[in-house]
Amino acid sequence: MSQKVLLNAKEVNIILHRLACQLIENHNDFTDTVLIGIQPRGKFLANRIAQMLRNDYKIKNVQLGHLDITFFRDDFRRGDKPLEANTTEINFVVEDKKVVFIDDVLYTGRSIRSALTAIQSFGRPKGIELLTLIDRRFSRHLPIQPDYRGRQVDAINKEKVKVNWAEFDGEDSVYLISK
Repeated sequence: MSQKVLLNAKEVNIILHRLACQLIENHNDFTDTVLIGIQPRGKFLANRIAQMLRNDYKIKNVQLGHLDITFFRDDFRRGDKPLEANTTEINFVVEDKKVVFIDDVLYTGRSIRSALTAIQSFGRPKGIELLTLIDRRFSRHLPIQPDYRGRQVDAINKEKVKVNWAEFDGEDSVYLISK
């Protein structure tokens, strides 16, 4: 097994600031926009983006939630091991709001399809956008593309993209792992 560094901590930080600035360009003061981190790994990216918007760019109206999609997945009952659900934390109304889904890696698009179904339980958004740190193009099973992408990676199916977050994994980095 080999691993190649795709992004180091400095590069991750630069990309996060660029993504935050792109969100500001399109959503201004965030009065009509909410950020939703897709559980489990998208919440780390969503937390970091929200923190940057609040602290570095002085946006006061940032509403952040986390969405568990476990039971909305189309492969929910296909594996042998039992699935462990995460928590959904959405303490605001999404009705008529612009929703920005945030996930670390966009691969097949199935997680995003699940999130589209799950968010309907909280109301009907005015619109939905997708922000992802890594876009694994050429791997899509569904016609889903990010509106905001940190980096595009061409990885074959046997390769895995692993995103590490300092608050959970001890470092900010992205690796391409080959078996």
